[in-house]
Amino acid sequence: MTEPGYLHLYETGELKERVNRALEALRSCRVCPWNCGVNRLDNRKQVCRTGRYARVSSYFPHFGEEDCLRGWRGSGTIFFGWCNLRCVFCQNFDISQQEAGMEVEPQRLAAMMVELQELGCHNINWVTPEHVVPQILEALPLAIEKGLRLPIVYNTSAFDSLESLRLMDGIVDIYMPDFKYWYPDKAKRYLKTDRYPEVARQAIKAMFRQVGDLQIDARGLATRGLLVRHLVMPGGLEDTREIMRFLAREISPHTYVNIMDQYRPAGNVDAHRYPELNRRITEEELESAYQFARAAGLYRFDKRRFFFYP
Repeated sequence: MTEPGYLHLYETGELKERVNRALEALRSCRVCPWNCGVNRLDNRKQVCRTGRYARVSSYFPHFGEEDCLRGWRGSGTIFFGWCNLRCVFCQNFDISQQEAGMEVEPQRLAAMMVELQELGCHNINWVTPEHVVPQILEALPLAIEKGLRLPIVYNTSAFDSLESLRLMDGIVDIYMPDFKYWYPDKAKRYLKTDRYPEVARQAIKAMFRQVGDLQIDARGLATRGLLVRHLVMPGGLEDTREIMRFLAREISPHTYVNIMDQYRPAGNVDAHRYPELNRRITEEELESAYQFARAAGLYRFDKRRFFFYP
């Protein structure tokens, strides 16, 4: 197995420098695209509702991720609490928009990573890390000193700041962004920011520049690269078409894509507030999403489907 890049950064002292830069970004917070400006080192909180320390809702070997991540021993997922988006339909609403889990200091976060490695996981999978990049980086050297050697998966909504992604360059092995909506009006209505599409486009381009197309070894495990998720939404096929064209034309026709079919009404979605989202997708909508991807020139898809009839 190839040695993770973060070990070299640790040995040269570059990782320590990045930790310092990341923590300084908390002083007048510019960790994510909101640029709130509050002093999170003083435990002030704003959009992401996270102060000095990250909140972890759960961590465990996850067997529900893509085959190339979960393998046969699971992906070592660490689910960070809260989120810097306000998706009205969030499939993990109890984690992203309600208080869950507990705040953890860097020593405890480092111990979680090492524990997942000891359980045999194939990778460490940071879920919703956009708003806690400094806290993750602060814990990483401690985990390395305890023996961490697994590749890192950065599992994100794609509402990431370019500076945070620069801090992760050479640390993250596999970027796994979810590209949700293409059109600003829909992003404003459903994600609560019309800036999402442009931020996601720039973030995914930056991720690809760092790691390239997804590489899978002889065992079927992802070792490095970009894996993009797209959750097919009711009435969202126009966005799906444009997202697939973007991936094929502006990222790479070899982009590995997981076209996800497991949307269900959740969070704030009901018949009164968001009636257009208050249903599952149809089989026809799912098939159209695949047709759009193929027509754009994409061909590398995650093979599993979780389709549920309405």
